[in-house]
Amino acid sequence: MPDSCALLARLLLTNGWLMATAESCTGGLIAATCTEMAGSSNWFERGFVSYSNAAKCELLGVDAALIDAHGAVSEPVVRAMAAGALAHSRAQVAVAVTGVAGPAGGSAAKPVGTVWLAWATPTGVTSEVQHFAGDRAAVRQATVHHALARLAELIQTETPA
Repeated sequence: MPDSCALLARLLLTNGWLMATAESCTGGLIAATCTEMAGSSNWFERGFVSYSNAAKCELLGVDAALIDAHGAVSEPVVRAMAAGALAHSRAQVAVAVTGVAGPAGGSAAKPVGTVWLAWATPTGVTSEVQHFAGDRAAVRQATVHHALARLAELIQTETPA
């Protein structure tokens, strides 16, 4: 994890960018991982913990109709969370996550370990679903690692070497 975060920090600093997070199932772990690094105030702008549906709407501007239509753990909602994190911050990039960490709350359509992730960058919003194995702690840690590593990859593909 520290390697992904250190790489991300270097990329953000090189571009003069700030990042924001919009977290549901990780409850602030992505922000905590970033801010464990000394000097993170130079590239980490803010984190939103939007665990409840109401918080997603109030803090990030997610349309309640999206949640009603698709559920909180869905592509439209996570994309709106990522866009909302940018709109409600001074950041140039954002990561958003919403999922079912378990042990309860899963369904046939969205079993425990289902996590939707989205990354907002200057070129748009990218999203994907992952199915992480393990207990609640393992799902949350895998989400943090994937969220940070993928953001670093996206920044590398969008900016000149």
